Amino acid sequence: MEDYVYVLDYLAKGRGDLPAFKRNPVVYGIGESQYTFLELIPKRDAVFTTGERIYVGKDPTLRTKIEKIKGRVNFEDLTSTAHGELPYVLLDIVHNNEARYVKFFNEASAISTRFHVLELLPGLGKKMMIEILDERKKKPFTTFKEMQDRIDFLRSPDKLISKRIELELSDPSQKYRVFTRLPLSREHQD
Repeated sequence: MEDYVYVLDYLAKGRGDLPAFKRNPVVYGIGESQYTFLELIPKRDAVFTTGERIYVGKDPTLRTKIEKIKGRVNFEDLTSTAHGELPYVLLDIVHNNEARYVKFFNEASAISTRFHVLELLPGLGKKMMIEILDERKKKPFTTFKEMQDRIDFLRSPDKLISKRIELELSDPSQKYRVFTRLPLSREHQD
């Protein structure tokens, strides 16, 4: 269960593809810990901004903007605005949880004798992976900045992580899921 969600889109008048009598305000968000896409019912008169972090956990006293969680949705169920905002929101989540992702670089392991989990990061090849592994043996990384300083040609490790998360979320056929849950199967929806 997600406690915090980042707003991807807010439809104050509901989805335009529904008949008028079925339209209700809706918020689409992505969970901070498991990257779950959620459809949320806002409280009356609540206002939202894209990228805003809101509480959706079980404590009703902390839930000031959301009435209830309608349920999980898949990437393809999101609006085009939500799709467009996703890369920016993911980067914010990665920045706000830097220690979690630096730990990933420090602890990532091999998938097989020929393939390492670090190689799943878009744009990171074998040579860069070997440099990361060599440097972390010397001393664990503490920040993204330190990683960039210690490893030649490593730029924006935060973007490598957020791009991998985006790939896992947008492509249900991904064999390996490092950061995200499996999408809902179609028969569990509706």
